[in-house]
Amino acid sequence: MGGVEETKTGEEATPPPFDLSDYTIIKEGEAEILMHKKNEVFYNKAQVNNRDMSIAVLRTFISKRKEEHEAFSSKRKNKKSEVSENHASNGSSNGECETSKEIPEGEPCSNGDEPEKPLEGKGRGELKPPRVLEALSASGLRALRYAREVEGIGQVVALDNDKASVEACRRNIKFNGSVASAKVESNLADARVYMLTHPKEFDVVDLDPYGSPSVFLDSAVQSIADGGLLMCTATDMAVLCGSHGEVCYSKYGSYPLRGKYCHEMALRIVLACVESHANRYKRYIVPVLSVQMDFYVRVFVRVYTSASAMKNTPLKLSYVYQCVGCDSFHLQPIGRTVSKNTSVRYLPGFGPVVPQECTDCGKKYNMGGPIWSDPIHDQDWVASILADVKAMKNRYPAFSRISAVLTTISEELPDVPLFLSLHNLCGTLKCTSPSAVIFRSAVINAGYHISGTHVNPLGLKSDAPMDVIWDIMRCWVKNHPVKEQSPDQSGSVILAREPVLQANFARAVASLSKAQTKKVARFLPNPERHWGPKLRAGRTITSKHVSLLGADAVNGILNNNEQEPEEPQVKRQKTEDPTSTS
Repeated sequence: MGGVEETKTGEEATPPPFDLSDYTIIKEGEAEILMHKKNEVFYNKAQVNNRDMSIAVLRTFISKRKEEHEAFSSKRKNKKSEVSENHASNGSSNGECETSKEIPEGEPCSNGDEPEKPLEGKGRGELKPPRVLEALSASGLRALRYAREVEGIGQVVALDNDKASVEACRRNIKFNGSVASAKVESNLADARVYMLTHPKEFDVVDLDPYGSPSVFLDSAVQSIADGGLLMCTATDMAVLCGSHGEVCYSKYGSYPLRGKYCHEMALRIVLACVESHANRYKRYIVPVLSVQMDFYVRVFVRVYTSASAMKNTPLKLSYVYQCVGCDSFHLQPIGRTVSKNTSVRYLPGFGPVVPQECTDCGKKYNMGGPIWSDPIHDQDWVASILADVKAMKNRYPAFSRISAVLTTISEELPDVPLFLSLHNLCGTLKCTSPSAVIFRSAVINAGYHISGTHVNPLGLKSDAPMDVIWDIMRCWVKNHPVKEQSPDQSGSVILAREPVLQANFARAVASLSKAQTKKVARFLPNPERHWGPKLRAGRTITSKHVSLLGADAVNGILNNNEQEPEEPQVKRQKTEDPTSTS
């Protein structure tokens, strides 16, 4: 490989200031990094899915950005020619709009409120290659992959506030040769301060912290250029999924609920949080892809500036009422609009959407949110990303996984927040479960839409209201009777009512998605045992970490340590013995 050869050639002239025997060479995509055997810098093999997905989205962003720029340029030329024609016919000129610094798309001039969607990308001159900021770079693997694998990318700035990480990143940049050295720069800096002091300078900002991204969001939304892309990961799933609701509220400004849909709710909480931070600077977001994968959520959003479009934020957010007895949930929009002639008034949402007690089973509601209740994907982007991934499958180490996830996302109903679990519905009623095909058919035959979700293989998204869902289940139970339950059980209360809708369980044509019909894989098992987040950088690895790393990995590291000279071995035993016995 070119990068390795160049490094080795350089080593003959000036030997490296480190011993290569202390490092393991890790290759991912077209990048190679040197990882110290003592885990001094964080590297997580499981994040290959995350990095591959990010590269796929970044490639699509670059192509979409170019299309938008060309469309804007041609629009601008047409307007310029119209102005010159008017000038010739009227003998007057009004060139103010032509010389304005940035012209919003859709209007040649704006004297009042800004339009709903400002210019996507730069509007003047030649389109420059996008600048990328990786705010938390660690070993620099992600930045190196961006530089080496994404065509048309500009400078990649890799930040870290840990000296060992920055040294490792710079070492890896040199190890990857001239292409990486020309495009990637590594800086020792606090990402929050750096982003605040570089407002609107980056076309792409990548946040992939170990834990919550909440402390970085305020500065991140300020450092992105108009029409730029924010890629953000959150790995604190226990917090986002309801195990620590009070912590989630303090970090994200939203209260989570512990339903089957909790992972999708986590995505929507993160989106609502990003929107909240953007709104403080007259900016707003447009999600293009939102993914729950492995042990984290990852959102990809465009960031725009518009004081008028920002007013629509309450229309995109909702509170969630979840019944404690059954699977029923209802959304309460925060805001609404009233249109009169050409004016639009913004008003608080009507409520309450539910009574004190659940109309299905009589139990109380828990209230969570606010969450993002608008679409979380742009299906046009999803189709483009999936097509790009399939066309370049050999360049994605995690091709099977990301193509499966994207395929499932491409078939999700775009405007249905959260989802139902068929097994949970049956658990409430204590009945045998219909097959997914039969249940889907009943919903379709009732005149509604239904789809799967990439978050859960057993999850079903539908625009059918809950009373229709329960009527379908009542009809199912009539054909498949259940044992008599206690009358105060939620299932007993639901089944005590006669169904208003008579369900039709005949097989519907659309009951299987195209991917299911073609038997395309949509949910893949983990590639190996102990697949998940690894140890933070600098942690001493001991036998208690078997559950995270696996017995073979831990034994290999401990055996390597035992082979070192005797003095360090004695010191290590003194520090490790107490933890290994705990």
